[in-house]
Amino acid sequence: MGTLPPFDPFLPQWFVLFVRTNQEKTTASRLDHLQIKHFLPCFRSLRQWKDRRVTLDVPLFPGYVFVHLPHAERMRVLTLPNVLYLVGSGSTPAVVTDEEIAWIGRGLQSGNAVPHECMNEGQRVVITFGALAGLKGILVRKVNNSRVVVSLDSIGRAFAVEVDLQSVRALDSKPLIMDQPLPQKFPVQPSQEKPLDPRRISSATRR
Repeated sequence: MGTLPPFDPFLPQWFVLFVRTNQEKTTASRLDHLQIKHFLPCFRSLRQWKDRRVTLDVPLFPGYVFVHLPHAERMRVLTLPNVLYLVGSGSTPAVVTDEEIAWIGRGLQSGNAVPHECMNEGQRVVITFGALAGLKGILVRKVNNSRVVVSLDSIGRAFAVEVDLQSVRALDSKPLIMDQPLPQKFPVQPSQEKPLDPRRISSATRR
């Protein structure tokens, strides 16, 4: 997904706020009121209620809200209600690249992006044409349309997009065999956030 930018506490960069459950949209509204640049990627999800089905805008990464500001000004966002900390590793917060932010946006607009567990193994492919041309990921299934899982290494999250099988090619040395059976279903990240690995929490940025 590209080289991570150098960390500069005075340079505006993309960081990730971890917020309490179901507080992503409220946090985004507060950031908007404070005129702080932010990004809350959401996808359309069909939910079954007792008496009807409804379509909701659901966060692509539960608990995550992206913010763009210098790290030196992090207290502007860390002091907001329901904000817990900046996602990171060790004493340094995770920095998300502009390229990763752009891919998330394109995945939502052109690829019907949905949550997906972050994967490290599988068939590495690159999309060769269309609105998502250049996006790299892992081919995980072939049912009518294919899905490519795109891992965001900076924050340990991933999303899946729909692509035409003819628009991808293999990146590794092994040929991409179109007739090879792939899983009929792909695991979707559960609605409840998995326990966070303490090693990914930035102790220096926790409130």
